[in-house]
Amino acid sequence: MTLHLYDTSTRSVRPFVPLVPGKVSMYVCGATVQGIPHIGHTRSSLVFDVLNRWLVYSGYEVSYVRNVTDIDDKILTKAADAHRPWWEWATTHERAFIEAYRVLGCLPPSIEPRATGHIPQMISMIEQLIETGHAYAAGGDAYFAVRSLPDYGKLSGQQIDEMTQGESLGAGKRDSADFTLWKAAKPGEPAWESPWGPGRPGWHIECSAMARAYLGAEFDIHGGGLDLVFPHHENERAQSNAAGDSFARFWLHNHWVTLAGEKMSKSLGNTATIDSITSHTRPIALRYYLIGAHYRSPIEYSQHALADAVTAFERVQAFLFRAADRLGAVEIGLLPSDFVQAMDDDLALPRALAVLHDYVRAGNSAVAAVDDAGTRTAATAVRSMLAVLGIDPFDPQWSQASSDSDSLRRATDALVVAMLAQRAEARAAKDFATSDQIRDQLAHAGIVVEDGRDGATWSLAH
Repeated sequence: MTLHLYDTSTRSVRPFVPLVPGKVSMYVCGATVQGIPHIGHTRSSLVFDVLNRWLVYSGYEVSYVRNVTDIDDKILTKAADAHRPWWEWATTHERAFIEAYRVLGCLPPSIEPRATGHIPQMISMIEQLIETGHAYAAGGDAYFAVRSLPDYGKLSGQQIDEMTQGESLGAGKRDSADFTLWKAAKPGEPAWESPWGPGRPGWHIECSAMARAYLGAEFDIHGGGLDLVFPHHENERAQSNAAGDSFARFWLHNHWVTLAGEKMSKSLGNTATIDSITSHTRPIALRYYLIGAHYRSPIEYSQHALADAVTAFERVQAFLFRAADRLGAVEIGLLPSDFVQAMDDDLALPRALAVLHDYVRAGNSAVAAVDDAGTRTAATAVRSMLAVLGIDPFDPQWSQASSDSDSLRRATDALVVAMLAQRAEARAAKDFATSDQIRDQLAHAGIVVEDGRDGATWSLAH
């Protein structure tokens, strides 16, 4: 099958056909750099990093734009509370996000434009909307007239008379459903000159203007978190369509990370930062955990779920290291067809990872049977699948960052495998006392042994 993606605007999985053959244009809403990134923030970046990688693997040239919102009410409030300049606060946290993306193995986008670098483009679009009757200015502010667009609410399914924009009702706002395009400056706030007086852009106009600037009036994919469908993406679509832009052909939204059933967010105080988690969990294993669920399904974060994912990934990595120790370098080759089918089916990562683990089990059986050809076939497939998902342990990003721990792991693996071989011999001879003794020795050293249909495997206790 060809690539199929779930489009929020049609509420269906449909074939993906790019606007320009062989090329894909993608805009993803990036961070509002108000604080330290947590795994809820980075799930979106990981989802679209996997999509980007898959599109490139599929032969497309991808223009990938991920914006930075560096001027916002929350940024101004938090900077003021910390007695720091707003621009310094925004830059500090922008760097934290860039580092989090790097730590989790995200490829950099084609460009990462900042909102403050595109004020003229925003002003120009607002002027265009006012001229065509879709917007109006009042008291130094400018607003989009929601009822001027007959199909407003098409993306989110919102009814105009039942919605709330989450904004205060400005003195000049004609309709509570209208949303802000330009905010008049308050004393002490940063401001840019505009035809309506000094001020700054509203949130929604930023992405419409930047998407147009880098991808044109129409582009293939617009992505972001599920919480952005309304009002942010609905308002982007409305103002861009009203300005004559066809805008996005596909809308993709990832579900959020939850903790105790609630969306992870700073305002709720239920966040898990990247720094805090990677202090005890390797970033490559955290990436494996965060991409493992389908992107349209929530992830209920817990230490137990993370530990299970770490153990699963360690089994995969242990097989690859075992194969490399036996056969030498493991090359990247063609992907298994059932893995490709899963990825082409709206990035069905759970199915894709099931294929991965099937090959790991087959590879471990081949190792146990001293079947070098079978071991190499499985190892090549496993490494190829890991590479396209950005979790190849032999990739320089991961291997250079953890060369010492990998060397230790290889040495440990060789010793444990030897002990497991002795245990297998004891079990075959029905010497269960020796078998149990070996298992107890490994358990005392913090190593968990699991017996399966393909033999014993081991992992570190957590």
